[in-house]
Amino acid sequence: MYQPIHPRSPLETMPTMYDLPSELVGESGLPDEFHLIQAALLTETCQPIAYAPEEILLASDLNLYYDPIHTNWYKRPDWYMVVDLPKVSPKPEMRLSYLVWQEGISPFLVVELLSPGTESEDLGRRLREINQPPTKWEVYERILRIPYYVVYDRYENNLRVFKISGGFYEAIAISDNRLWIENLGLGLGLWQGIYRNFSSLWLRWYDRTGWIPTLAEQSEAEKQRAEAEKQRAEAEKQRAEAEKQRADKLAAYLRSQGINPENL
Repeated sequence: MYQPIHPRSPLETMPTMYDLPSELVGESGLPDEFHLIQAALLTETCQPIAYAPEEILLASDLNLYYDPIHTNWYKRPDWYMVVDLPKVSPKPEMRLSYLVWQEGISPFLVVELLSPGTESEDLGRRLREINQPPTKWEVYERILRIPYYVVYDRYENNLRVFKISGGFYEAIAISDNRLWIENLGLGLGLWQGIYRNFSSLWLRWYDRTGWIPTLAEQSEAEKQRAEAEKQRAEAEKQRAEAEKQRADKLAAYLRSQGINPENL
């Protein structure tokens, strides 16, 4: 008997992250050391309390595919965050790339670290040629509608934040180079300090109590707590020893006076 052939759904025929490249050999604009270290600091200090770890993706230089028609078009954000990911069981494999049409959700926040060679792309100042991919600005604003777009120019120590409003990005006025995001329970700001042996002005996450500590800072704080506890224990030991010496001295004096201290 003839069996009709039903067309497969678009999700079945679309390429997956295993079909699309995670990187292109010889591609220009690969990250320098600052980009790598800055991205690591953002990931290390980003701890939204409103989401479980499996509901969050923190990624740097992970290809972001956004167009189900032009499936080879992608952007590579310096750092981005996706929240409220659907829980998957069993746990999925590590991503080779992020495909919006497969994941079903766009990033919540993107960070671009501005440099002279990427400024026109990051800020949408490049004229788009026919049949050429849009700029990062256009993708983030008009296609993915990513709520927060953070641009940091370390050469000018200039932090700019844009938020979607009415379908377009509007610049947010920030004070003290800090942005608070209420639904994350976190803020993002500029911090002067040393990270991985480099002193710089870094982008870093904070909460209501202050800057979220890095792993190294947590380790150092734990060492200081352990040292303080050791010193406290040593002081208690010395106090007890001094008390024992005082008691022994008093007992010896009482015996010299013909008094048994145990009868007191």
